[in-house]
Amino acid sequence: MAEPQPLFDYTGYLPECPTWSEAEQALYWADIMECEIHRYDTRSGEHQVLQFPEEVGCFSLREKGGFIVALRSGIWLTDAHGLLRRKVCDNPSNPELARFNDGGTDRDGRFYAGTFWGPGDYNGALLMRVDNDLKPTVIQCDIHGANGLAFSADRRWMYTSDTPNAVIYRTPLDEQGEPGRREVFRRFQPGEGIPDGAAIDVEGCYWSAMFDGWRIARFSPQGEELESYPMPVRCPTMVCFGGADMQTLYITTTRENMEDDELAQYPLSGAIFTLPVAVAGMKKLPFRER
Repeated sequence: MAEPQPLFDYTGYLPECPTWSEAEQALYWADIMECEIHRYDTRSGEHQVLQFPEEVGCFSLREKGGFIVALRSGIWLTDAHGLLRRKVCDNPSNPELARFNDGGTDRDGRFYAGTFWGPGDYNGALLMRVDNDLKPTVIQCDIHGANGLAFSADRRWMYTSDTPNAVIYRTPLDEQGEPGRREVFRRFQPGEGIPDGAAIDVEGCYWSAMFDGWRIARFSPQGEELESYPMPVRCPTMVCFGGADMQTLYITTTRENMEDDELAQYPLSGAIFTLPVAVAGMKKLPFRER
């Protein structure tokens, strides 16, 4: 089995939301607490950083160019340089207590963004969607920390995880992509790690970054664990597929809340890793606005 390797000489604080651009052959990601979106060109090795005024919870590339980005206070459309051009909506949670965290697009190019409830006293976070006409809608509540968003290739299921509650859910979707009642896909026991960001492969399997678990796990559409890929750091945060054949797994990791002795022992915490895999991943669509 191949081992994960650092993409390049970089460590961030809380890298998340890796996003592959097929047209550019480049990887984008956010460093949430540093208020940044990064771009790494895999052909030239050029690394660029865009600075934002607030924490960048998640983002997607736009079909028209630029980004749709979920900042702490709300969701914005930006240009390719990260300049805020149009505010789509406010954060429907209390932004002083809940920042945006995980998100992405569905098979219709609609943008989803979930929040993370900071106080941790109850499930106060939510998941919302921005439609192609920029209409925002809250679609799920009763969440502590929204994560793990992914959509099945057959358009029948939306997957999400609630990281602090150590559970992955799946939600049925109707023909218009509207969600039904969510159900438990898999719960995790102490020592397994807890499910963070995720992606789907062409066989319909769900790949989850197992935060605090030192590994990436691949699950069948029925929730059976099929494979486990060891990581050289404790806390992977999210995965995405990329590369010319979509058979490279890009993995973000974090060094948030780690003591100096752990960072000294595991200095690659916060790095971006690559891992060649035997199955191709589903492509992420850009946000499509009308």
